[in-house]
Amino acid sequence: MSSFKFDVITLCPKAFEIINNLGVITRALDKNLIDVNLHDLRDFGEGSYRQVDDKPYGGGAGMVLKPGPIFEAHESINKFPKSKTLMMTPQGKVLKQKDLLRWSRLNQIIIICGQYEGFDERVRCLADEEISIGDYVLSGGEIPAISIINGLTRLLPGTLGDPDSLINESHNSPLLEYPHYTRPQVFKNMKVPDVLISGNHKDIELWREEQRLKRTYARRKDLLDNGQFSNNDLNNDGE
Repeated sequence: MSSFKFDVITLCPKAFEIINNLGVITRALDKNLIDVNLHDLRDFGEGSYRQVDDKPYGGGAGMVLKPGPIFEAHESINKFPKSKTLMMTPQGKVLKQKDLLRWSRLNQIIIICGQYEGFDERVRCLADEEISIGDYVLSGGEIPAISIINGLTRLLPGTLGDPDSLINESHNSPLLEYPHYTRPQVFKNMKVPDVLISGNHKDIELWREEQRLKRTYARRKDLLDNGQFSNNDLNNDGE
């Protein structure tokens, strides 16, 4: 099986050194399940100073990434048949788990990381999708790119030791994940729920599903706005 390709266009390639110490990603790299290629935008800069940014037309604060170096960097990447280009920008749609699931069926993700005040508008035509990881602004697209690499890698076959651990995770369904407990049975006067040590697997599954519903209703009621659950289900706030 060929590895999943990540190609990242960035001004800060050293920011990605952390992926060598991130457990899931490191194991996937060691097992050749993924291949992460970093393309330093400065290598495609213009002139003797490798310029990648310039002042914005019309005035304003900050610098804007020039279109030429980004186009050249993107054109230098060998594209696979099932490939998408993502642009990291706070103006993009907010990343959802369903996006990671959808992209996991591809062979390659190309990620363009922004810096400074953003991109020249003409760069946007390179992107199949513009993505944000939340309604806030970071200094660059590197942290969002690492988030995508992490979230997508763990969905690839062979990455996790136990694939079943993905099934009931938060955001893989309309409900958040149920509470987890481990030893000791009592910690600082807080006890593990009796049902979890009862040995009755049917009762445990019922309890877990009930807890997922209660937790979602209490913390992320917006996830339940699809009409999938009855009023009787939703009128319990978890108390």
